[in-house]
Amino acid sequence: MRSPNFDNLLKVFRREVPDRPTLFEFILNPRLYLHDSEYRVEPAWATREWARMAAMANMRLGYDYACMVGSDFAFPTKPVEMKSSRSMSEMAVITDRASFDAYIWPEPETCDYSHISTVAEYLPSGAKVIVYGPGGVLENVMALTGYEGLCYLLADDPQLVEDIFSEVGSRFIRFYALCARERGVGALFCCDDWGFKSQTMIPPALMRKYLFPWHKEIVATMHAAGYPALLHSCGNLQDVMDDIIDDLRYDAKHSYEDTICPVEDIYQRYHARIAILGGIDVDFLCRATPDEVSARAQALLAQSATRGGYALGSGNSIPAYVPDANYFALTSAAMEG
Repeated sequence: MRSPNFDNLLKVFRREVPDRPTLFEFILNPRLYLHDSEYRVEPAWATREWARMAAMANMRLGYDYACMVGSDFAFPTKPVEMKSSRSMSEMAVITDRASFDAYIWPEPETCDYSHISTVAEYLPSGAKVIVYGPGGVLENVMALTGYEGLCYLLADDPQLVEDIFSEVGSRFIRFYALCARERGVGALFCCDDWGFKSQTMIPPALMRKYLFPWHKEIVATMHAAGYPALLHSCGNLQDVMDDIIDDLRYDAKHSYEDTICPVEDIYQRYHARIAILGGIDVDFLCRATPDEVSARAQALLAQSATRGGYALGSGNSIPAYVPDANYFALTSAAMEG
């Protein structure tokens, strides 16, 4: 187990060359979290024990940080059964002005953020906590209205859409300001999926009108607290990459798919303007051999070796269907470098 040094990630976020190859991953799977662990059963999600388990796993697996949700803050929606596939509209609770007025909005100030500092105490010297939120602004708006519902409201009641974005976005600003006060934080991470494989979920012009002003304030809040601002967002975001970099001013971007654009091409195009995190496609991680995974990981590290601004990891996360041998082939490329 190598000693963590968060300064390497800070160099990546500043688009510099880290002192050694550096790993970045958003979420692992229970099998990896429990690997060589004192835990035999995964604790309940978002509890202190879950955060402690994940933090200890990240240290064993060679990361320089622990990644965790900031608190129990969340926007209540209609309960649904967790399935491998479900509608993007079945959780909706806001359909019109009356249901908007009746909705009880959660307040970030009433939630508990202390587990960030508690888990930071478990980490060895040199490690920090990367804190993320309960989804992001667009994700939560779509959960509250349903995807189809949002599309209809954009045409039928744009003022209501603006009001919903305001209620959600303003609370995320306060949420991240509260997270930033806790000890041990190294960076703040906004996770907000914006696209499908072929395009953004709503037109870029509407993203600039309703969504991006809130993200701009979120990033400004993160920077004012002294922390790098990281974005996880899936989908084809080619039409808004300049917004992400030049207007919103995120320091680093995570989540890439080969079917949209291979991370090697993304790095070549954008590494001088924004740090690139991860990118080894999850489908590739499932289907390739360990040798193929290792070769691609080593090639990515070589591509960025003298130019910086890159941390090695998956294109999204490490779900349970990724073979362990392929995951370890990926991380070994950095651990042995």
